[in-house]
Order: sequence, then C-alpha cells, then structure tokens
Amino acid sequence: MRFVNLAGSKVPAIGQGTWYMGEDPRRKAAEVAALQQGIDLGLTLVDTAEMYAEGGAEEVVGQAIAGRRDQVFLVSKVYPHNASRRGVPAACERSLQRLGTDCIDLYLLHWRGQYPLEETVEAFERLREQGKIRRWGVSNFDLDDLLELGNDDCATNQVLYNPAQRGIEFDLLPWSQQQRLPTMAYCPLAQAGRLLQHPVLVEIAERHGATPAQVSLAWVTRHDGVIAIPKAVDPMHVRLNAAAGELVLRAEDLQAIDKAFPAPTRKQHLAMV
Repeated sequence: MRFVNLAGSKVPAIGQGTWYMGEDPRRKAAEVAALQQGIDLGLTLVDTAEMYAEGGAEEVVGQAIAGRRDQVFLVSKVYPHNASRRGVPAACERSLQRLGTDCIDLYLLHWRGQYPLEETVEAFERLREQGKIRRWGVSNFDLDDLLELGNDDCATNQVLYNPAQRGIEFDLLPWSQQQRLPTMAYCPLAQAGRLLQHPVLVEIAERHGATPAQVSLAWVTRHDGVIAIPKAVDPMHVRLNAAAGELVLRAEDLQAIDKAFPAPTRKQHLAMV
C-alpha cells in the first residue's frame, strides 16, 4: 500500500468512502462489517459527511470504529448551509455524537455555499483550538476557489476524479501538487458504472490479474499526494480495494488509458456529483 502525508498523518492512498451508507437499516450490519474489514486490511482512512443519509452514514462509521478509534483517520464534512459562525460548531457537535468520538481528524466544507469563506474558516479554527477537530479542509473547490481561500492551513481538497473525469489535471491538480496540498478523489470508480466495463480497463486488468476497479484505483493514486476513497460493502470488493494499493501500472497501461480517456487540453468546469 502506498501512503500519503495528510494533515500531519501518514494515511493509506486508498481509504474508504461511505456515500449511500446508512440509508437502509437492513444494510447497517453489513456496512459496519465492511468498514471494520477495511480497517483490518489497512484501509484506515474513513471518509463520511453529515449529508450522507442525513447523518446515517456517520452513525454507521461510529459503530464501525467503536473501540478502535485510535486506528482510524476520520474525515467528515459540513453542509454549506451549516457553514456559518454558529452553524459549524453545532453541526460538528452533532457529527461527533453520531461518530461516537470527541475529535474528528479532518473536517471539510462539503462545497461552497452562502457564507463567506472567512467566516467558515474562523469557525473551523475555533473548533481546532477547542480540540474538536485536528485539521480542516475543503471539498469541490476549483483552483480559483482555493486561490480565493488563500489559507495555508487548508489540509486537503476533495474532488471528483477518475479516468473518465480528468478535468482537474489541467490546472487544479498540478497547482495542488506544487503547493503540497493533498487531493482526495471521490467516485474513483465513477460510481461503478460503465467505466469499469470499458474494454481498455478490462484488458489492462487481465494483463495484471486484477479487476477494472483495481486498475482505476491504481490509476487515480499514481500521482503523489492523491488519495482515493472508494465505497464498498461487499466483502470481496473491500479485499480487492485493499489489494489495489499494491498494483503498479506500466507505461503502456497509462498510455492506453490516455488514448481511451484523453487528458484535458483546456480548462474545464469542475465536475461534481
């Protein structure tokens, strides 16, 4: 497994996402078990948000990390409509209760909203002073947003990134790498849709004795400072995600992916889902 320095900690380049978890009570036990299995396999970065199932995903995470909080690097996110001076601490307190912890390792603004960035950052800094969060960052910020933020204390930017969505490679990703700002890639498997059926990914996977999903994860994390956070509930998918950390793509693999999914040649609007 490759590792990335994130917010003063060494974390795996492949973590665990939780989007869509917590929505069906009948699935909760399987979701908790999947996260625990992932932690056992080294996928110790767990990403969640108050938005996911309106707190339901945080409850799943809280149950999964109970008794093993010190093994996990915990990331959560605040809604933009809660990102005010008063809203941030209240939202964070609710997240802490659902997660069953007294501190979130990395707390992100989920996307820009109505409140000035300065106000949100001020609230984040107060939480850090109080020990409620260790570091803060942002999500769904394009380069102009980061330049406007202009704060060296920002620990990461979480954005959409996979072979079919490469827009950040034109300017956002190079700038982030130059600034040593880690990038967290959500939907690194493109929500497991047509991307994983693409013949080029299938062919590369066959050459490596891997799966197309593992190829996509290896491709996303080929850059220094990039972390992928796939979501998995099926035990086999969890194992495959963890094993993807050992897959190294060859030059010819990267060239084939470039041909099938060309890199951007101009600025693109930041993609979000």
